[in-house]
Amino acid sequence: MSQAGEKSILAIDLGTSAVKLAVVTLRGRILGGEVEPLALDLLPDGGAEQEPEAWWSAVVRGTRRLLESGKVAARDIVGVNCSAQWSGTVAVDAKGKPLRPALIWMDSRGAPHVQRAAGGFLPIEGYGAARLLTWIRLTGGVPSLSGKDPVGHILYLQAEHPDVYRDTYKFLEPKDWLNLRLSGRFAASYDSITLHWVTDNRALDRIDYDERLLKMTGLHREKLPDLVPAASVLGPLSAQAASELGLSQDVRVVTGAPDILAAAVGSGAVEDHAAHLCVGTSSWLCCHVPYKKSDLFHQMASVPSALPGRYLLANEQESAGICLTFLKDNILYGQGGKPGEVEEDSAEVYRLMEREAGKVPAGSDKLIFMPWLNGERSPVDDKSLRGGFFNQSLKTTRAHLVRAVMEGVAYNSRWLFTYVEQFVGRRLDSLRIIGGGARSALWCQIHADVLGRVIQQVDEPVLANARGAAFQAAVALGELKVEEIPSLVPIARTFEPDPANRELYDELFREFVNLYKSNKAIFARLNRARSA
Repeated sequence: MSQAGEKSILAIDLGTSAVKLAVVTLRGRILGGEVEPLALDLLPDGGAEQEPEAWWSAVVRGTRRLLESGKVAARDIVGVNCSAQWSGTVAVDAKGKPLRPALIWMDSRGAPHVQRAAGGFLPIEGYGAARLLTWIRLTGGVPSLSGKDPVGHILYLQAEHPDVYRDTYKFLEPKDWLNLRLSGRFAASYDSITLHWVTDNRALDRIDYDERLLKMTGLHREKLPDLVPAASVLGPLSAQAASELGLSQDVRVVTGAPDILAAAVGSGAVEDHAAHLCVGTSSWLCCHVPYKKSDLFHQMASVPSALPGRYLLANEQESAGICLTFLKDNILYGQGGKPGEVEEDSAEVYRLMEREAGKVPAGSDKLIFMPWLNGERSPVDDKSLRGGFFNQSLKTTRAHLVRAVMEGVAYNSRWLFTYVEQFVGRRLDSLRIIGGGARSALWCQIHADVLGRVIQQVDEPVLANARGAAFQAAVALGELKVEEIPSLVPIARTFEPDPANRELYDELFREFVNLYKSNKAIFARLNRARSA
């Protein structure tokens, strides 16, 4: 039971595969949590969609279950804050009703439209030189040519679904649509709007839309939400939201943050150059930095953070934990298949896979897995890349496949890490690790060995986003100082690199990068039609 009067935050973490809800104290102690699975619709033309109303229904169900569990008391909840999948688009009418399913971060149907908007005289990496320089100077980054940013989603709807575009009152990020349901306000925060690439981010205290950028992209200001600072209070819960959730209308709604930005806070790595690695459905390797800077060639930039007046070096790798899920569901056990008496969808399957992988020597007998099942963003922006196993033999076992997937994801992390260290201009000696993959001690050790760095496993790593949302809310409500955050995030275990594996993993990492270089043209040819 929560202590009487112990102020808490309802943290809503909208992921791709599930909504995770937690009630967290203002000092980061998690009192209780619930998980509601979500459906994902992957379309043959590169589309990836979810139903926004399903998000809200999951939030309501999970919150009600939390309050009925007896672990938390509604009277102690003083704020609600969302962390959510980033780079998604919900088209809504003037009443906030979605006009169609949301296009999420995996949706690449806007690629040709972004490429046309970004192109021009003196092309550099697919961008017209003048446009490229304008984007870099004002925003710090550029739209992804993969079409997976909201600007790509909106241009796709504008060109191919003009009736939806015409009827849209506002285009909202997933987080900002949830905030609309919570508070009744059509608004985006300085951090969540970034991937529309139409805001001037040079002054963190007064970010706003820029007419030059709107004209370059072809987006219309009237269809975009008004902007508010990061970590600010939108207002109280609306009467309808309070009634549905079972909370008081006195509960304050905070702006929230995209998942990458919330995770940075929840990991405890909030000091400049303190790095964290997330191994979730996708993965990223980020840190706060005290400057605006861009690396166009490796798809990373420092963008407005979830913390007021701060920049975060942001990047993303498309497929991480989803590779292990794919292996489980589509290769090893099948949909509905069972190893022995174990239910296929239970956590025990992953524990079984980890135990088997632990019996295979480091390097998986030189079986290499390429994790690009849905293309890649960082350190290369190439949606035609695909995954697979390389160097398989008749001696390859199920256990080899599992360990190779874990190592392949780690090689990809190291590939990105190489350019992250170049970006910050210093060696990063340790990284905090979060996300579902961080629950695996074996995967933590593999990352330590492959990266050659100390890996600090954050306690309850799956709830890092929820913890980050709670901390951001506490900061917004004046109940917490940013510099207090690192001490409030416990480290469960520290993994040191094993020097005995260094030479082997260095060799396999080099070949991993060579596999990309040798096969990228083949992937482009094979997948050109479906990527066009």
